[in-house]
Amino acid sequence: MTGSRNRKRPGGRALKQRVLEALKTGSETEALERLSDIPPRVLVSPLFGALHHMEPGVHWTAVRAMGAVAAELARQDLEEARVVLRRMMWNLNDESGGIGWGVPEAMAEILARHEGLAREFVNILASYTREDANYLEHEPLQKGLLWGIARLAGARPGLLKAAGPDLAAFMQARDPALRGLAAHAAGLLDMEEARPRLQRLLKDEAGIPDDLGGLLPSARIRELAAGALERIDRSGVVS
Repeated sequence: MTGSRNRKRPGGRALKQRVLEALKTGSETEALERLSDIPPRVLVSPLFGALHHMEPGVHWTAVRAMGAVAAELARQDLEEARVVLRRMMWNLNDESGGIGWGVPEAMAEILARHEGLAREFVNILASYTREDANYLEHEPLQKGLLWGIARLAGARPGLLKAAGPDLAAFMQARDPALRGLAAHAAGLLDMEEARPRLQRLLKDEAGIPDDLGGLLPSARIRELAAGALERIDRSGVVS
């Protein structure tokens, strides 16, 4: 992150407000430029607070910014970045007393941007899809998780192969966003075992909401399923 280093750094409520105003630009690049004089470790807390913002533009800019800030923090102090991810894990733990809105996608965004952290924490992220592990039961959290799985699958597909069997089950979810995200991720992971369920989704006319951070290349599940099958075919694995 670059920019002027001479501005006075705000704290407390003023810092939260400044971060929020930067995120309202809807641009990760512009937001980080406006906040470039603030150290990554200082930005982490107000970004956490912005993850659950109701306005999609603010939420997704916060997710992307958190990924960039935590990755930069990892380059400066890897252990501090690990603390950020452990804080996210705690937020997704029932014992935390919170809900963890925005946390799965922010966790995945960090892992997508830093290979070392990805190798350390990818199994934790995948465990949230598993009923015998840390399964997330709330559908809004599941949507954030599958967004994160698809995001990380696009960036580092080789690290997420173990998530395949559990990911396929979401293709039968009631929420079309879950079905669409699962189908898209299956294609990115070249999941041959998902072929039967993807083929059934070729008749799924449901649309996908447009509040998913621009991740999905299509607005209909059948199109996402077709794209996933084409990718699996191109991978050289044929049924």
